Formats: sequence, C-alpha cells, structure tokens
Amino acid sequence: MSTLKPASVSRWSRLRSPLAALAVVGFLGVAVVAPFAMPSAEADAETLAFEQRINQEFTPNASDEADLVFTDVSGDLSQVERDRIKAEEEAAAKAEKAEKAAKEAEQAAGGGQQSGSAGAPPKYTGGGSPAEWMAAAGIAESDWGYVDYIASRESGWNPNATNASSGACGLIQALPCSKVPGNGYDPVDNLRWASGYAVGRYGSWAAAYDFWTANHWW
Repeated sequence: MSTLKPASVSRWSRLRSPLAALAVVGFLGVAVVAPFAMPSAEADAETLAFEQRINQEFTPNASDEADLVFTDVSGDLSQVERDRIKAEEEAAAKAEKAEKAAKEAEQAAGGGQQSGSAGAPPKYTGGGSPAEWMAAAGIAESDWGYVDYIASRESGWNPNATNASSGACGLIQALPCSKVPGNGYDPVDNLRWASGYAVGRYGSWAAAYDFWTANHWW
C-alpha cells in the first residue's frame, strides 16, 4: 500500500496555512474596500437635485405678488459696508434720475408721446433654464454650483424676484435694480452683472460663496 512520504505531508502542511490566510485577507479586503468605493446616497441625491434645478424650464408667475421675496439684509454689517451700500444706492438713484429726466426731455421734444411704465424695467417673460442663462452670461461651468447656491437662496431662480421692502431685483438680488446694465429682471443680464461683482469684489465665485455661507449676504 502506497503512502505519502513524511516530507511531502510536512511540505503541504506548511503551504496550506499561508494560502488559507491569504484567502481570508483577500476576502476581508474586498469587504472593507467595497463600502468606501460605493457612491454616497446623500451625494447622489444632492447632485440629482442640482441637475434638476439648473435644467428646470422657467415659467413666469401669474401675478406680481407671487414674485415678492421678504428677506432682509443681515443686521451685522460693518459701518464701512453700510457706507459702501449707501453710496452705491445714492449713485444709482442719481443716475436713474438723470436718465428719467433725459427721457422726459426726449418725449417732450417728440410731441409729448408717453411710453409704457416709467422707471420700472419690464419683467422677464422668456423661457430658458438656469444652465442656459449661466452659459449665456459667460459663467464657467465649474462655478455653476456656487452660483446655484446663492441664486437659490436669494431668488429661488426666479428672474422676476423682487424684494418687498428694498426693491432689489432679479436672480442675484441687485440693489438698486437699475445698477444692472440692461434689465435687472433679465436673467442673463443679471447673472452677467453678478459675475462681474463676484469676481471684482471677492476674486472668484468660490470666494463669493465662502463669504455668503459665512454671512448670509454678499
């Protein structure tokens, strides 16, 4: 009767233990790594919500009252910031007054014909989505998340949003509304102005976002 030689049995015994240990380590390695490799459900939900917001087609509200927002500027402004805002408002008011006077003089010279509503820019009635507006305003796609964060909180992505107390208008609430070149209610005009403001004042949209999250205004 043939039997394994003792040396063969000993050699197999020595190999079997390390192989079994490696198999266990490999299995545990997969079990440990797999959860970290799986995408976060919360992150996926946020990404989906973001994509839905920026690709939502705009539909104007049926009434002006539905466009009103009731947010107030933070009371924690420094005196320097208050002075800056006041100076901007006064300069814009002077420019608006001069423009109105020029239009009235032009109408008087043309026979006194009146046009539409004086002073208030027309509300936005066009379509489009936030993604299309940001692209048209020349905002880099890498900044869309920062813009979305601010616009969602200031206007809910409603181009016709109007602050009930201050009169600030548009997607990125411009105060006064007349500071926006073009029409403050036009989403592309408003975002183009806001982009210049974000970069000019804070250096980038990312820095503007950091300031907004810390102060709830910008």
